[in-house]
Amino acid sequence: MDYRNSGVNIEAGYESVELMKKYVKRTMRPEVLGGLGGFSGAFSMEAIKGMEEPVLLSGTDGVGTKLKIAFLMDRHDTIGIDCVAMCVNDVACAGGEPLFFLDYIACGKNYPEKIATIVSGVAEGCLQSGCALIGGETAEHPGLMPEEEYDLAGFSVGVCDKKDLITGELLKPGDVLIGLASTGIHSNGFSLVRKIFDMTEESMNTYYEELGATLGEVLLAPTRIYVKALKAAKEAGVRIHACSHITGGGFYENVPRMLRDGVRAVIRKDSYALPPIFQLMQKKGEVEEKVMYNTYNMGVGMIVAVDSADVERTMKAFRTAGDSCFVIGAVEAGEKGVELC
Repeated sequence: MDYRNSGVNIEAGYESVELMKKYVKRTMRPEVLGGLGGFSGAFSMEAIKGMEEPVLLSGTDGVGTKLKIAFLMDRHDTIGIDCVAMCVNDVACAGGEPLFFLDYIACGKNYPEKIATIVSGVAEGCLQSGCALIGGETAEHPGLMPEEEYDLAGFSVGVCDKKDLITGELLKPGDVLIGLASTGIHSNGFSLVRKIFDMTEESMNTYYEELGATLGEVLLAPTRIYVKALKAAKEAGVRIHACSHITGGGFYENVPRMLRDGVRAVIRKDSYALPPIFQLMQKKGEVEEKVMYNTYNMGVGMIVAVDSADVERTMKAFRTAGDSCFVIGAVEAGEKGVELC
């Protein structure tokens, strides 16, 4: 009896590392010390010495049951982007620059090419956010997970000068709310998605005219990463007063997190076009509108609040970074909370 006979293939792990190295290498930053394969990832802090009071920021998350869609479609090259996005968007939401990322993959059986494909998506997410993939772990769990399945999670560490932190303290009545467009459902609410649609290969391959694609393609669209957009606004001289990453809990749970006491957010639902996937889900699943806005991003992945004088400059910076955006509401005096009208 040996380890391999118990279900763990150490050689497959070695092969996975070799296959993923070419993807990881693309994400390297000058601050990364050493190479892939060490017991820890090393990152030099030399680049932040110029900050007055550097503050480290961190974010951790997973992809959730969106993985079920990847399993059904046997497509694993974009799910890593979701994992990175969920972490780095939180870091950027506080005003930080993501520096590095580490991932964790738990699988029932290590298929080296599949693991490398997953990591290729993680690396792509790191490239989109400008952070380095400096390490990770692949754990084989025979008997605990089905052989064809896996779970994916990770975390990111970023930095920000304390004076540039986005805390919401600068919010005031009259500030304007700008929404950054999402690429679809992103990585939240898939337990409800799986109740609305049949989870079969046939269902995922069904083409919908209103979507302009198959259902599976739309559901698996990777989460938008907003790091470059927020950085572009900062470089344009815009001081963002507050920011909210619209994830699980939708508008009703996430928007209040960006508010200070004494102000509320008023958002106009008709201020932008609702993406067809949300209309289809609401109709097919007979889901109440409030539940939709309390579960999904509804086409808005990030919301920022800026002074009314900075609206055009902010939107120009976002669009230059490649993001679609729209004015969706304003900040008013009142009890802390959000109103959708």
